[in-house]
Amino acid sequence: MGDHWQAQSPCTEWDARGVLEHVIGFHDVLLLRPLAAKPQRPKGDPVGRWAATFEALDQLLSRPGLFDRVVDVPAVGHNPPSQIDAARIVPMLSLDVLVHTWDLGRAAGREIILDPELCRTFLESLPSDDTALFRTGTYDSPRSIPATSGAQAKLLALLGRDPDWSP
Repeated sequence: MGDHWQAQSPCTEWDARGVLEHVIGFHDVLLLRPLAAKPQRPKGDPVGRWAATFEALDQLLSRPGLFDRVVDVPAVGHNPPSQIDAARIVPMLSLDVLVHTWDLGRAAGREIILDPELCRTFLESLPSDDTALFRTGTYDSPRSIPATSGAQAKLLALLGRDPDWSP
């Protein structure tokens, strides 16, 4: 990202660094902290902060029986505190990383092509009601795009992003 950490992202309320801190925080709240795996991160070093998060996730995902566990999840968006199987949290976090990869790349002015198969897989797993995600309070309202758009554009639009956004 270089000097792009202060660049506006497609997420209207965040610059690039804000997006990264959101991704780190989401992993902390939903998985790392509840499972006693929150790492120590350097302050003022976005790349180092993500590297420490990635390392903690790598170690956590290697734990035997992880996907057989129930995780206590605090309130997120309009969702009250709950318990969720770890096997359901990991795909949610993976979607978050995938989409925010696009956000960060676009904030840096780069053209980002997400894996089409991942985009199709996530599209198929999302609610059929286009406004369901918006009502959670976690996503912006879906964007209208041509029906002939590819899986990446459809996924981004469903999650409230303009697939043609540029800085």
